[in-house]
Amino acid sequence: MVRMAVMGASGRMGQILIRLIDESDSATLTGAVEREGHDWASRDLGAAMGGPPRGLIVTSDRAEALAASDVVIDFTTPAVTVALAQEAARAGVAHVIGTTGFSEDDLAAISRAAETGRIVRAGNMSLGVNLLVTLTRQVAAALGSEYDIEIVEAHHRHKVDAPSGTALMLGDAAAEGRGVALGDVADRGRDGITGARAPGAIGFHAIRGGDYVGEHDVIFAGEGERITLRHVASDRALFVRGALRAALWLQTQGPGEYSMLDVLGLAR
Repeated sequence: MVRMAVMGASGRMGQILIRLIDESDSATLTGAVEREGHDWASRDLGAAMGGPPRGLIVTSDRAEALAASDVVIDFTTPAVTVALAQEAARAGVAHVIGTTGFSEDDLAAISRAAETGRIVRAGNMSLGVNLLVTLTRQVAAALGSEYDIEIVEAHHRHKVDAPSGTALMLGDAAAEGRGVALGDVADRGRDGITGARAPGAIGFHAIRGGDYVGEHDVIFAGEGERITLRHVASDRALFVRGALRAALWLQTQGPGEYSMLDVLGLAR
């Protein structure tokens, strides 16, 4: 049984993770972490979740949770994740990162941690989205720059970052297919008199509202035709299942920073 810790135990993703770990035949929950001062901190996890006591106390001590675990799964915030990446690497604990909204400096810090640690980081952990990433790369390479690429994503009103991590994954795949760097061609939203669309640009547009779980469209718009690749998520549990799969996969890997494409055997 792989021993797992969950960061941000009280969050939507954290609670789903806890339930699915409890249902797993391959994993056991050995740590539940919340920030100091949170309502759940120092409480029995079962009682905090509205059920019977289970003998596992929610801790604010990340080192304590890491010491009891083989892997930590993390859907929190960039600041927490970057610090945890270093701590997990030092403790020899694998780290699955579903957090999004990182800066370039954050990503560099995570990559440094992966020099000695084992990390899977993905903007989206679903099988369908990672297949969509692969298809986006292939279609972008096949169609060439005469087709304009627009990426449209929709999420619930509480999401704090835009474009979504998944949209950026798709943008990176489209740029790779064209042999360019996304940072050189990204166009994040338009307003006012913008002039004609820049040749080769990859556009991003974010919808925020209601209870969208996650919808992503990659549009290839050419003269006389449009091709749309689409993924719709209707249940957050699909992301958690991917994270659990990544956590189990990491147990047999050496140090490095991996993606869900590696986990699923789709990496080039």
